[in-house]
Amino acid sequence: MQELVEYITKSLVDDPNQVHVKTTENAHAVNVELQVAPEDMGRIIGKGGRVVNSLRTLVRIAAIRQGKRATLEILDSNGNVSHPNAETVHHV
Repeated sequence: MQELVEYITKSLVDDPNQVHVKTTENAHAVNVELQVAPEDMGRIIGKGGRVVNSLRTLVRIAAIRQGKRATLEILDSNGNVSHPNAETVHHV
């Protein structure tokens, strides 16, 4: 799962050396934390959250294949959750 997120993210950003992925896993769930350079944050979130929604979908599909649930959190440069839930993005 970690390799999947790293591969996709590094393909999208301008500074792939600043991509950091941390995975926490237990018997029933996988939590993936993704941190990128501040200038690449917009590329990862995408217009209206479309890119991050797609990443979350891919992570969930990969987890389902393992019989688990999954979450993907995007962290800002301070390590705080930047885009906690794609479903809360409001389109204007």
